Amino acid sequence: MLSSNRPSAREHTPAHIIIADDHDLSRAGLRAVFDDARDMRVVGEAADGQAAVDLCQQLQPHLAVLDVRMPVLDGLAATRAIKKVSPLTSVLIISFHADPEYVVEALRSGAAGYLLKDASRAEILDTARQILRGEALLHGSQAADLLRRAASDEEYTPGQRPPLTPREREVLLFVTEGNTNREIAERLGISPGTVKNHVEHIIAKLNVSDRTQAAVYALRHGLLASE
Repeated sequence: MLSSNRPSAREHTPAHIIIADDHDLSRAGLRAVFDDARDMRVVGEAADGQAAVDLCQQLQPHLAVLDVRMPVLDGLAATRAIKKVSPLTSVLIISFHADPEYVVEALRSGAAGYLLKDASRAEILDTARQILRGEALLHGSQAADLLRRAASDEEYTPGQRPPLTPREREVLLFVTEGNTNREIAERLGISPGTVKNHVEHIIAKLNVSDRTQAAVYALRHGLLASE
């Protein structure tokens, strides 16, 4: 087994990934997809949701790719458990269901992204890389609606606000509205690289794993409400 000390996202090392699916052929297919990628490395496999949680607790991977239907714990329950034992691990859910309600439930559980089972190799790799780079997976008004619905399972309770700068609050607002880094850059008159840096700082300050969950956290906890 590898050490549980995962490499920093800024180090030039492959991102650590675990995959979980109760079908051997599906796991083998996912492993083959990631084995061809030099920037990602599969460090563990699981055949049920609880085993995936245990792997994440031990290895603290950058990304967990989970089938939604698994024994012991399904993918959504496993996602919720993973966010408790390895909060900086991003989760990508893979499902047969295209219904937006399933997407909302995945985001609500803590997932960063959601793909259908028939996704191509290129789509899987592109989505994984977008998550790992902190880029927007959901765009536009539909994205904003999904994020709001995902955040609506808990009532906002005022509390101590994370120390976001005014600019970070501006960027976070645009993130919750489903804007990409390039769109945010155009709105604020700054470079996409600067926006990316702001997003990374926001993720770190909120102690979440990815951009999607930063948006859900902000909406759920009223971070952008008027003082």
